[in-house]
Amino acid sequence: MNDEYLALACEKLTDPLVVVNVASKRARELARGSSSMVVVKPNQSYLDTALLEIAKGKIVVEES
Repeated sequence: MNDEYLALACEKLTDPLVVVNVASKRARELARGSSSMVVVKPNQSYLDTALLEIAKGKIVVEES
């Protein structure tokens, strides 16, 4: 897991549990064939891609 992507995602979503849940759900979607909403580097994991999508604001979650 890329620590930089994690830190950036945590800036967008303040609750760490929400970050974990959203990133894991999105990583599963990517593993099942969903298209990425960001540029993917070679050998980048689905989790890193999900965290980067959160960090770039491609995935928006309403926190209560």
